[in-house]
Amino acid sequence: MQLIRWNPYRSLISLPDEIERFFSDFGLDTRASDTVWSPSVDLAENDDSYEVKAEIPGMKREDIKVSYRDDVLMLTGEKKQEKENKDKNYHRIERAYGRFERSFWLPKEVKADEIKAQYKNGVLSISIPKAEEVKPKEIEVS
Repeated sequence: MQLIRWNPYRSLISLPDEIERFFSDFGLDTRASDTVWSPSVDLAENDDSYEVKAEIPGMKREDIKVSYRDDVLMLTGEKKQEKENKDKNYHRIERAYGRFERSFWLPKEVKADEIKAQYKNGVLSISIPKAEEVKPKEIEVS
């Protein structure tokens, strides 16, 4: 009989596959997606609007697409890799290139026709005005 040494980490080896399987059960199969990277995003709310700021450095304005449909704000685009220089011998490449996609569910009470997006200094800023029904109203007490 041969003894096999017990490894407490052995069950963790399959953990990434188990997580992937769990999310695919909800229709979130990342292996089927062509999304390569995901920009960091801040989402805030004030009395009049929702504000979205996404860090997308090194991109051209025309490579970024913002859309709103069925209460979902969608940010998509593609960051193209710089042309390869054959004189360089890269030791490490950490910057992400390729397609990205982020989506956010928004309440129905927004003015979709007044959404504004601006891209400046690598940051995409989006302002989504709230509809009048959802803005807080001051009620005078008599």
